[in-house]
Amino acid sequence: MSWALVIGLAVITFGAAVLLLKVGKGGWSLLGATLLFGLAGYGLQGSPGQPAAPGALSAEQPVDGELLVTARREYFDSSQLPSRWIMTGDGFARRGDYEQAAGFYRSATEENPRDLEAWIALGIALVEHGEGNLTPAALYAFERAEALDGSNGGARYFLGLSWLRAGQPLRTRELWIQALENAPEDAAWRESLILRLLRLDAMLGITPPREETGE
Repeated sequence: MSWALVIGLAVITFGAAVLLLKVGKGGWSLLGATLLFGLAGYGLQGSPGQPAAPGALSAEQPVDGELLVTARREYFDSSQLPSRWIMTGDGFARRGDYEQAAGFYRSATEENPRDLEAWIALGIALVEHGEGNLTPAALYAFERAEALDGSNGGARYFLGLSWLRAGQPLRTRELWIQALENAPEDAAWRESLILRLLRLDAMLGITPPREETGE
């Protein structure tokens, strides 16, 4: 895929977000930054000069721990701090020590089996400790989180990322659409997931119906 096509897809995505999703002028800067971040990631991880293919992360490529923690927190109320186990685990995750992080997250689930954020954090840490591979233990953690609260899109979002890294973007797309379908209309993370879905669709050459993005 050439750089011209990649940039063209970004322009189309921006236009779709503004016209179809009614993103106001106040959100244009955020939208532009999101797309620019995606292009930068593609430039670092993809091969613009190669034949077209979905730009998925390789399974063994590490993901920045700080970004993972920040992305997970998007799905929870910022005014409510996570448990002490999660906060300690986050410290290890930020340094890339996912084995230690997983141990603290597991302690959080043992102390409170209904701690949704702990299950999601555990799933993420187990994927990263497994060098990007979706292990049975990680899949179980995401499934437990989804069972606890199907309206919270965190489990489906990060599970989708795991499938994307495994080279199965259509599974990712299905999970993200399900997350949006089950999301409350006022969910703070809803718009950012819509933008990520639009980027994924652009890379796949798909024009989604409005109802798939919650419109």
